[in-house]
Amino acid sequence: MMRAVLSIGSNLGDRAANLRGVVAGLGESVVAVSPLYATPPWGGVEQPDFYNAILIVETSRTPVQLLRAGLALEDAAYRRRATRWGPRTLDVDLVTCVVDGVEVRSDTEELRLPHPHAAARAFVLVPWLAVEPEAVLGGYRVAELVAGLDTSGIAMVAKEWV
Repeated sequence: MMRAVLSIGSNLGDRAANLRGVVAGLGESVVAVSPLYATPPWGGVEQPDFYNAILIVETSRTPVQLLRAGLALEDAAYRRRATRWGPRTLDVDLVTCVVDGVEVRSDTEELRLPHPHAAARAFVLVPWLAVEPEAVLGGYRVAELVAGLDTSGIAMVAKEWV
């Protein structure tokens, strides 16, 4: 059984409903859901604020299968990839996967694990820390990573939202 952390985000349409669609789409494999956060956009493109959350899943899928399931959920939400780091109805990122207590590493064109930018993104780490205070990413405690980031633009919208 693999345990995975997924970062989900939306800044177009009914943001919360878009994120609820991921929880529903992953079904019983979802074992924990973070609070919902409003976060400023990342990447320098002018756009509305995001809603972001973290999902913890336990699944028999492989990391690539889980990634493809996330991409299928994005497609179902009419995600368009017109502008890199631009606005989107849905973004599902595989942050890390753990099998038998060992963090999975992948560096292929299709999948890089752990996510190469997650350690620098407060919109990923703040929700993750809220749902899993002892979380570790790439050998570092998430709490320590968050301490080094600017979190001033991040605000909890709802503790219970699913």
